[in-house]
Amino acid sequence: MRAESLLSVRLRRPLGHNPAMSRAPKTDDDTPAEPACAPAVKGQSIEAIAQGIAIAILEKRLPPGTWLREEALGRVYGVSRTKVRAALLMLSKDRLIEMIPDKGAFVSKPTVQEAREVFAVRRILEAEVVRLFIAKAGPADYAALEQHIAMEHQAARRSTGMREELLGDFHVALAKATGNATLTELVHELVARSALIAMLYQSSNDPHCSTDEHADFLRLCRQGDAPAAVASMTGHLERIEASLQLDTGPPGRPMDLVKALLA
Repeated sequence: MRAESLLSVRLRRPLGHNPAMSRAPKTDDDTPAEPACAPAVKGQSIEAIAQGIAIAILEKRLPPGTWLREEALGRVYGVSRTKVRAALLMLSKDRLIEMIPDKGAFVSKPTVQEAREVFAVRRILEAEVVRLFIAKAGPADYAALEQHIAMEHQAARRSTGMREELLGDFHVALAKATGNATLTELVHELVARSALIAMLYQSSNDPHCSTDEHADFLRLCRQGDAPAAVASMTGHLERIEASLQLDTGPPGRPMDLVKALLA
């Protein structure tokens, strides 16, 4: 049986849910005794391992280009390399990691061209998401998104690691409210890839600005003004793309799995 896509696994978790990764205690020489993403319970399922790695990527603890060594991950999660390999395969289906023959698995490192294409496609897809949302959304959908925006405000004030994930989850939740599962999965994949792009090309996006734009957008949706809401969403995505340093290219920095996990 083919492994379930991480998209379908992650989409089932509650909006804004952020499973905490246990942080490692420091020793006298300031070296963590355990990897930073070591789970509280060893021997996790393939889906749980994949989701844990995905969250570490989206929270910028595993930068693009990081080598995901099976042996190291097996020690972190207390499972066999076979189980780790299955989790990595699941992540590769969602384009979060790249499997390179004879080399291993690496956190995806999008090119400038791919970055521009991702945002171009997002503008097309999410314009349709907006139109479908306005046509189908009910009071409960608006209430859920307003609660989500409140969580974004709280995360931005506290400068927590989950704020970028919350900002992306808003777009996924919006798509999910349309009732179109295929469209939701496409938006989710593009949002995840956008997070990698933002990390690699050092986005200067202000989380407060994004949250305010989400709130303004939702007000336009409540008014039933589809053209204005579409324009708002398109402008929001254009501003996020403009915040990327695509002209200078990604920084040249060494990336190592163990160092990333122990940071």
